[in-house]
Amino acid sequence: MASINGRPAQYGVSLRQLRELMENRGREGAAKVEEMGGVMELCKKLYTSPNDGLNASKTDIEHRRETFGSNIIPPKPPKSFFRLMWEAMQDVTLIILEVAAIVSLALSFYAPEEENAPVLEEEESHHGWIEGLAILISVAVVVIVTAFNDFSKERQFRGLQNRIEGEHKFAVIRKGEVCQISVGDLVVGDIAQIKYGDLLPADGIIIQSNDLKIDESSLTGESDHVKKGVDSDPMVLSGTHVMEGSAKIVITAVGVNSQAGIIFTLLGATDDEHDTEKKKAKKENGHKNGIKSEGNHVQSPPAKSSGDGDKKEKSVLQAKLTKLAIQIGYFGSTAAAITVIILIIQFCVKTFVVEEKPWKNTYANNFVNHLIIGVTVLVVAVPEGLPLAVTLSLAYSVKKMMKDNNLVRHLDACETMGNATAICSDKTGTLTTNRMTVVQSYICEKLCKILPKYNDLPKHVADLVTQGISVNSAYTSNILPAPKPEDLPTQ
Repeated sequence: MASINGRPAQYGVSLRQLRELMENRGREGAAKVEEMGGVMELCKKLYTSPNDGLNASKTDIEHRRETFGSNIIPPKPPKSFFRLMWEAMQDVTLIILEVAAIVSLALSFYAPEEENAPVLEEEESHHGWIEGLAILISVAVVVIVTAFNDFSKERQFRGLQNRIEGEHKFAVIRKGEVCQISVGDLVVGDIAQIKYGDLLPADGIIIQSNDLKIDESSLTGESDHVKKGVDSDPMVLSGTHVMEGSAKIVITAVGVNSQAGIIFTLLGATDDEHDTEKKKAKKENGHKNGIKSEGNHVQSPPAKSSGDGDKKEKSVLQAKLTKLAIQIGYFGSTAAAITVIILIIQFCVKTFVVEEKPWKNTYANNFVNHLIIGVTVLVVAVPEGLPLAVTLSLAYSVKKMMKDNNLVRHLDACETMGNATAICSDKTGTLTTNRMTVVQSYICEKLCKILPKYNDLPKHVADLVTQGISVNSAYTSNILPAPKPEDLPTQ
């Protein structure tokens, strides 16, 4: 049997079993842990020590990543510049302009022979292609500016996200010592220490806890804090916040196998196919090296079809402009059709009824001329400068906001929120910063609607209040300074 650092390579629990275990909550979760022999037995099956943690050897860490996955949720691959150009070309106004420009260019190279045609018109006909080409150039400028604007915003956001993830550290025990490691380096079997204010980067089971309360509103929508404990509810989930107390946990699920990762995968917010192929390749390499990993690899649930998600959402302004462009297109098409019909009827009545001339093949040139006039009316009716003006305005707005360190990935979000007149929320979706401040107090059997100062209270009472404030359940208070001197600090 293959071994890793003197221990068996096959773990006593599989990835599938761990995922099924982390789907339980409350007393049911505690019962499931007991069915597996308790959290201490689970640590033995994962070859980790509750006191000393992992031995942190490179071989052991890599083997755990191959077996249980890494603590990285792969994002969707960024859209290429040409993909963004293609999406920009789907605008209704640009499509109308493209069709009109192509028709105008095609007809500009057709020079019908007319009897008694002035020389000036023949010279001007040689330059008829300029208008169609100018429209195409205008469309190209709009497409390139829009695509470049979206591409630069996407690149900046990904760089910012990578920097934030790289700076996020977490306290774990390895080789008997507490060390701070990047959340991306966490593996199943790590012994982590969590405290008030921490954002949990992975799923785990509590080994021991001290008045631990977790805010699971990011997963469940419920704003009430959930009390956790070894006997009551030992499951802690990624993406949740520690609101009170502290605990020591063993990591049981990371990355796409954690509860937050499963939700992201179901929402189609991850590059699930790439991650699955990568795991399969690692699994095959593990077989070649004699490492058994059957039953340990579990494919993530298939992501929902993101066909609708690829479509670019339109803001209120863009929707209005699109509607206006369609209306103008209908009006221009109607006017062009009426113009062509009237010209053809006028020519037919004048030529065949009034003058009573017989049909000649050269009369077909007159019909083509009438069609060219209709296309000209259509091209003139379509506002080719409108999309360019809107695109340049949006690009300028994004640039100005970037100078103020306000990175906006989708500018339509700012416009949509600017149009909001009322915000409705219920008990499971309150829109707050989730930071508490004292606004009233009850001291010395007296309700103080205005916060008293230290000198306003009796000295022994003020000392007791100060001492109570200084005593915290953790060694960090996470007190944030007030943005304005007259405001109170928040915790």
